[in-house]
Amino acid sequence: MILFDLKCHTGHVFEAWFRDGTTFERQKISGEIACPICGETKISKAPMAPHIAKGSREPQRITGEETKLAGELVKELERLCRHIEENADYVGDQFPEEARRIQQGEAERRDIFGEASESETRALIEEGVEVHRIPWVRRRRLT
Repeated sequence: MILFDLKCHTGHVFEAWFRDGTTFERQKISGEIACPICGETKISKAPMAPHIAKGSREPQRITGEETKLAGELVKELERLCRHIEENADYVGDQFPEEARRIQQGEAERRDIFGEASESETRALIEEGVEVHRIPWVRRRRLT
């Protein structure tokens, strides 16, 4: 077994055990490795030796307890996302328009989910449309 320090695309550093380097590469390519903090699957090996960088900040190390708590948070987000998928209508990138139509009584009142940019979300909120941004967690395959 090999312990690697890993870093997600957003900058979180965490540890993970692998059978060998080949197993790490296979799981990385297939998107099976996810950051326990944010769920990001763009993962790379972090420098594992002490490193002093002048003028830049070292990545924040995540403790075992933080990793455990983050993993629990990701599981709860996965549960929430699954609940939404099972109980609301997916409207894709038509979310802002459909939310407005529902608010104005032009479409059936129902729970919906989809995609909206930050500015589209702000505009909906300013218009009095009740919306919530949820960090969507991709479901991971367990092998």
